[in-house]
Amino acid sequence: MEEEIPFKPGTKIYQTFLVLIDQNWHCGKHELPGTQPAKAIQIIRHHGFNIEKSTMYCDTCKEKTVHRRLITLKPANNSIIRLSIPKTLRNRVIRLYDHTEAITLRKLPPEQLEIDHRFPQVRWSQRESLDPEMSDQEIYRRFQLLTREHNLWKSRYCERCRKTGERGTFAGINFFSEGGLEWNPEIPADDERGCYGCFWYNPYAWRDKLNDIIAKFLKERD
Repeated sequence: MEEEIPFKPGTKIYQTFLVLIDQNWHCGKHELPGTQPAKAIQIIRHHGFNIEKSTMYCDTCKEKTVHRRLITLKPANNSIIRLSIPKTLRNRVIRLYDHTEAITLRKLPPEQLEIDHRFPQVRWSQRESLDPEMSDQEIYRRFQLLTREHNLWKSRYCERCRKTGERGTFAGINFFSEGGLEWNPEIPADDERGCYGCFWYNPYAWRDKLNDIIAKFLKERD
């Protein structure tokens, strides 16, 4: 079965899949590789594999921990695989954003930054195309810089939005620069327009709109 695993041997994703392949429950704290298995789990899911998550008591850890198990040994036929971003394109994105992370607006070293697709993969219906020579405008339209933690945070909101139709908020602030809390039912699930106005899709546009409203309110109050 190991020769059929669709991940590169020796990688954290491969090792995680190798643990889950028996389709039994596994504790994320002591059985899955690394201290943060969520990213590897996310990538495995993006390859079309169904993974279930539950919080339960672990006899080894002597506490309740997050457990996961693999439901399907074969990926879904309609799974969409994201292409690896070429190094030259990655460097361009980081340079254009001046090493600035989208959520905190902090300048960080390249190794702490991830290239995030604004439109989440969980909503894709076709394989993406990547042109390393794409225009700066196209880069700004498609990508942003996030830390690993914030990228995972965004992914959880996007996955929930895809399942429930409820768009993600930030820090409990129920504000959208365009649209509202619910995904517009008139927009197809794989249409990027449904993400417009969501903080996670574009924190810059979200902040600008909120700051405009606050500035207008303060001006009228004075």
